[in-house]
Amino acid sequence: MSGTRVAVVAFDRIRPFHLSVPCAVFGETAGDEVPLFDVRVCAAEPGELRAHAGFGIAARHGLRTLAWADIVVVPSWRDPREVPPAPLLTALRRAHERGALVVGLCLGAFVLAAAGLLDGRRATTHWRWASRFAELYPQVRLDPDVLYVDEGDVITSAGTAAGLDCCLHVVRRCHGAEAASRIARILVVPPHRQGGQAQYIEQPVLERARDTPLTRTLDWAVRHLDVAHSLDSLAARAAMSRRSFTRHFRRHTGTTVGQWLAAQRLALAQRLLETTDQPVERIAECAGFGTPLSLRQHFAAALDTTPSRYRREFRGH
Repeated sequence: MSGTRVAVVAFDRIRPFHLSVPCAVFGETAGDEVPLFDVRVCAAEPGELRAHAGFGIAARHGLRTLAWADIVVVPSWRDPREVPPAPLLTALRRAHERGALVVGLCLGAFVLAAAGLLDGRRATTHWRWASRFAELYPQVRLDPDVLYVDEGDVITSAGTAAGLDCCLHVVRRCHGAEAASRIARILVVPPHRQGGQAQYIEQPVLERARDTPLTRTLDWAVRHLDVAHSLDSLAARAAMSRRSFTRHFRRHTGTTVGQWLAAQRLALAQRLLETTDQPVERIAECAGFGTPLSLRQHFAAALDTTPSRYRREFRGH
């Protein structure tokens, strides 16, 4: 698939960062001659829009463009207490009805819920507004603790930087793990964080950027996923006590060693299925799952598919 059409909804008083996230991820060519996505910013209201920071935004497209898009992204919303305008909600419903993937980042989940697209579904939003969301939309099964929720034809994410994770997840869905990894490297962000990872991550920027025993150990583990790892073996490699390693690991990744290893192994297996003809048995070994059965169990739990079906669907045959 190439040239996937993406409509990003802009609105008056939008925060510039929220608008820039989908534009940066889907607008990045990742070194390909043909862009993976065709991105158009669409104004939800007529006239020049004002950014939250005070400057103007002149979007060349309007809500009619949502009828053109394969993916519609609502990057946030200006006030969770304000009902979105009826034309926007109607355009979102029509896009969804004809089969477009609709994505609500951060407070964009409020817009999707107002349009009725989340009724009876799981969803998430920024933790700060989770209680408000639950009050307004009790028919939605809110999970306030995760980074993003993929319900197939609708996806919602937590606040701010979680939008990057969510958009990279969409890239993976459309164009595979390699494309998402290339874009992540260019943007200098982690290539893949599972949607179920916690929103609350105590992760000072300086520590994350530094070359530390922990980061060196994690880099080594990613390069040697075919080897059995444990909390104790990784702590020993980092020359740290089990308790200290656990504390720093949680601060750095926001998850447990077991969950992190499973996510890294799953991502590697996806890349190998997408880019090589290696048999499933060999991929299970390379990714550290050991047996094809273990690989299939992880694929079923995380992706609701099998490795073989994933390969066929990604390659289109």
